[in-house]
Amino acid sequence: MPGLWLALPPGAGAQDRPTYSTYGTPGLIDMPTAEMAPDGQLALSSAYHDGSLKNTLTFQIWPRVSGTFRYSWFQEYLSSGQDLYDRSFDLAVLLFDEGSWTPAVAIGLRDFGGTGVLASEYVVGTKHLGRGVTVSAGIGWGRLGTYGSFDNPLGVISDAFDTRGGFDGIEETGQVSFDSFFRGPAALFGGVEWRPNERLSFKAEYSSDDYETEVERMGFERRTPLNFAATWRTPRGVDLTAYALHGAQFGMVATLAFDPGRAPFPSGREPAPPPVYRIDPASAAAGASWGQAGAGGRPVVDVTLNEMARQALDAQRITLDFLTIEGDAATARIQAGAYDSEAQAIGRTARILTRTLPPKIGTFDIVLVRQGLPLSSVRIRRADMEELEFAPDNSWQSFARAQFSDASALSSLSAPGEVTTYPAFDWQLSTYLSPSYFDPDQPVRADFGAQLSFGVDLAPGVILSTSLRQKIVGNLDQVERRSDSVLPHVRSDYALYDKTEGLEMTHLTGEYFFRPGTDLYGRMTAGYLERMYAGLSTELLWKPVDSPLALGAELNHVAQRDYDTGFGLLDYEVTTGHVSAYYDFGKGYLGQVDAGRYLAGDWGATFSLDREFGNGFTLGAFFTLTDVSFDDFGEGSFDKGIRFVVPLSWIAGEPSNRALAQTIRPTTRDGGQRLAVRNRLYGLVRDTHAPEMQDDWGRFWR
Repeated sequence: MPGLWLALPPGAGAQDRPTYSTYGTPGLIDMPTAEMAPDGQLALSSAYHDGSLKNTLTFQIWPRVSGTFRYSWFQEYLSSGQDLYDRSFDLAVLLFDEGSWTPAVAIGLRDFGGTGVLASEYVVGTKHLGRGVTVSAGIGWGRLGTYGSFDNPLGVISDAFDTRGGFDGIEETGQVSFDSFFRGPAALFGGVEWRPNERLSFKAEYSSDDYETEVERMGFERRTPLNFAATWRTPRGVDLTAYALHGAQFGMVATLAFDPGRAPFPSGREPAPPPVYRIDPASAAAGASWGQAGAGGRPVVDVTLNEMARQALDAQRITLDFLTIEGDAATARIQAGAYDSEAQAIGRTARILTRTLPPKIGTFDIVLVRQGLPLSSVRIRRADMEELEFAPDNSWQSFARAQFSDASALSSLSAPGEVTTYPAFDWQLSTYLSPSYFDPDQPVRADFGAQLSFGVDLAPGVILSTSLRQKIVGNLDQVERRSDSVLPHVRSDYALYDKTEGLEMTHLTGEYFFRPGTDLYGRMTAGYLERMYAGLSTELLWKPVDSPLALGAELNHVAQRDYDTGFGLLDYEVTTGHVSAYYDFGKGYLGQVDAGRYLAGDWGATFSLDREFGNGFTLGAFFTLTDVSFDDFGEGSFDKGIRFVVPLSWIAGEPSNRALAQTIRPTTRDGGQRLAVRNRLYGLVRDTHAPEMQDDWGRFWR
């Protein structure tokens, strides 16, 4: 446990971040406040009292906007006496900042896209009075308008605000009930928080939630509208709260809040980079006649220099494809290898080139290569390396002086004396963990096993690969529920693929990556593309090296694989395709829209927004709307979810190009489902281009 404690990411300053409510959002106990967490903060919380458990993830999306996903358990909540497992989303927006005499004001929605059992809306103000005292007061609707309620004051605007709409039943889970927002009876709530020091917090609130259904069905007692709590805050971002609810219930809340942009080991644990080698005038004169272009002006490959540079870069865990010399410029084609930061790989490569190339070579063109495909070229001057190595502002100055360009002209470069040989083999034996969430019979399931991955690069851009899995232990095969979807079962039969106990082939593909022209990238993938589908996938991407905008098109024809994930196929075949637009808004915000035909034959579009931190930690959300009606889609009404990527380098503090990636959907149905093909081009290309590397250029000198 001490080791785990130390590995937790450092929390924000204790006085800089709010305490969290039982709903896992900044607030009092059950009631919200107008406080916002520091920008980018992620909070994981779990709140329990007798018969109720709320597990919550809250993310500060922008300084003024926070979003929440919650998974709750309510014992014997349904009219049938069964337990309810509830998924819900919240959104809060800060309307006004706190002033010298005026409070901060926020507006929020609770459970606006779930079953509606927690549905409420509110407007709340919060004011810090000094000496650690903070007061909040607000007005609520829905659940927050059920105790001490009165006629909706918004009724003066329209009679429509007097009546609250809503769901007809749990089966409508997932729809956004716009006809209920800020409608129906309203009620006032409020409370006070006192922080005598940075570790302790005491709260008291007047609650406007009467817990009507819990009292009726769950035996909940509500003796008073007053709630009380005490919080102990740790230095590592963990809050432990004990609370008394309505004079009859006692519970606990545990919250871990941290900044994903600050890794547990922010300084890094990789070996220090080699120093820049500084040349003197005598050395430069001695090498003035070295490295002329070969016959016909073609670049020269010096095998000895290639080997020297290769060995030096191997020690930095960077792969050199080959090195060519033309005049006083050198071109090095590299693969970032263990580094998840291309800027860091470029910086270390430039350092190595100052130490291995003759003094005459004053310019380094470093070409970033993935899947055998040259993606971009970064020009670094030797003189800039020498001048800026120890400059206090060397990060932004080195980025400003670097020149980024497209590398399509190098895609067919075959240098004489090239030392890279094909085929090149690669394999890896590792473990895997395959989780599954939100099955009402058992909300969390998982399989654990061994995985063997094997690949061979037959030529630049031509790759054969496969991955085999063998389950060791797990319970995914115990899922008994069967799909009731009226659509083709393109995803909802996922549990049938977990029944096999034998060796599983997750993919077996041949891939061809190519550059059809400047700013253009191409991919063709054939074979067993993913766990559930086999066929052919083609893709074309337009992405200028200095542009935040990219456009793409994808066309696939696939057949559904047999449930044993062997070589057999089922009868279902479909042609799918999408046109896509990607945009980097800056400061880590990435937007994406994909429009086209999905696996069930439905037509529509997927909208995504991700926030990526400089260390590669990514958190985002998406939703898909197609021509499938909410009724035909079934539970959830439409496809939506959250996704995150946690680089292993963020956890371990050492360079790694591996990451833990997970997509969490409240429910998996058949509408709006895309093919899960590997190595889509935008994810392959974008990290090597200027807008993305700018966010991470601080690692150039590390």
